[in-house]
Amino acid sequence: MTAIRAFFLAALVMAAVILQVAVFRYVSIDGVVPNLALLVVVVAAFARGPQFAALLGFGAGLLLDVAPPADHIAGRWALALVIVGYLAGRVRQDARSSTLVALMTVAACSFVGTSIYAITGLVLQDDALPAGQMLQVIGTSVLWDVVITPLALPLLMVVFLRLRPPQVAA
Repeated sequence: MTAIRAFFLAALVMAAVILQVAVFRYVSIDGVVPNLALLVVVVAAFARGPQFAALLGFGAGLLLDVAPPADHIAGRWALALVIVGYLAGRVRQDARSSTLVALMTVAACSFVGTSIYAITGLVLQDDALPAGQMLQVIGTSVLWDVVITPLALPLLMVVFLRLRPPQVAA
């Protein structure tokens, strides 16, 4: 990957995290905002595969872990987004074939990522919410991500296809 591509990729992840924590907090539902970093990782998985998306998920997750208001143990979102990136990359051929399958993949990845984040909070005793409230947060998060996907997915897909390195003829 060239330095210019890496710079634009880092800028895209930073923009997603900044929008998520600074802008979308004004339209939150019970404190839950769309997880734009997760959407970037899922689209990266669709465009580039599981290894690339897992690596990008680690970086995006760490950035999300330290972005203010970082009120949890660092590494929880990094772990969640690594797993989300890998899982989304494993089903990328199916997800790229249909808009409905892509939307279902985003919903599943949102559920898995938010659940991993919540479960690690329980395990680490990191100010965990009660189970009923945790399920409500996970449901709201999945709903937010599904609602924002039709707007963000086409734009992010174009960006990732433009950032893809040229293919070498074999």
